[in-house]
Amino acid sequence: MPSAKLSMLDLVAVRQGHSVRHALDLSVATAQKAEALGFARYWLAEHHNMAGIASSATAVLIGHIAGATRRIRVGAGGIMLPNHAPLVVAEAFGTLAELYPERIDLGLGRAPGTDGATMRALRRNRVESEEDFPRDVAELQRLLGPLDESAAINATPGAGTHVPIWLLGSSLFSAQLAAAKGLPYAFASHFAPRHLLQAIALYRQLYQPSAAHPKPYVVVGIPVVAAPTDEEAEYLASSAQQRVLGILTGRRGKLPPPVAHFMQHLEPAAQNAIEDFLALAAIGGPERLRQHLTQVQELTQADEFMVVTDVFDPALRLRSLEITAQAWASGTTTPAVSTA
Repeated sequence: MPSAKLSMLDLVAVRQGHSVRHALDLSVATAQKAEALGFARYWLAEHHNMAGIASSATAVLIGHIAGATRRIRVGAGGIMLPNHAPLVVAEAFGTLAELYPERIDLGLGRAPGTDGATMRALRRNRVESEEDFPRDVAELQRLLGPLDESAAINATPGAGTHVPIWLLGSSLFSAQLAAAKGLPYAFASHFAPRHLLQAIALYRQLYQPSAAHPKPYVVVGIPVVAAPTDEEAEYLASSAQQRVLGILTGRRGKLPPPVAHFMQHLEPAAQNAIEDFLALAAIGGPERLRQHLTQVQELTQADEFMVVTDVFDPALRLRSLEITAQAWASGTTTPAVSTA
């Protein structure tokens, strides 16, 4: 079984005691590290009105990261399409594609990426229906495809750039749409792993080959915290666990420093909720990490892993990526651990 490629999804977390500029600078350093390690792509996620996440102007940040790197593909994982007119997205990503040819990806999601009040501020009272997302995806495909001189509206820049479109999701809806359109599919199992196997099985079963993508292509999101030892990795992972608890309890904030034995101090209900959220997480030293990733690939037959690495200390975050790349490249002959 061929090894899945490694890529990275960055939420551009703002750390406690640090500024937004610090988070943006760290994203540049992290993208440069990922490129040096041979990662396939570096994606940024659109979120709004969150004090701890600085990736709201996603297209702007993609251009900044692409300008600071040379080869790695940079893109959106994703643009929340209901927040934007397809023409605006096509013009932004068409511009990026002209500036950085063959390096820009456009992942699309249909969630708001924010709370209800902010969603209304972004959409200006637009009421979304189930038919809107497939229609908007089709319009984006047209706008980024060959120039249609007979059309009343074209994207300039955009037309003829053929920016690769990916569909993202955590449910069966986007899996079926990606299959019907012959598009690559990324499952958001880094925070919603429950329907992962069902969604990718349905995607592969229903897949309709397209000219650009004759075969289905699956990306699996996976939280990763790597360190020289299992014990240190578990300690560092407490930053992500605290962040998840904040999400689950409606108390979002900046990424906190790690806390020793954090999970042990929680009530069982809170422990279970965090474990469900991070059920696919790979946390450990090189051997545990390699075993876990091997099992995930055996279960999913993933073409690519999109790792999310929420480590508080910037230097240890870069080290986590390096350990992950080295562990995955080395292969394994030992039995995989259980994710139950």
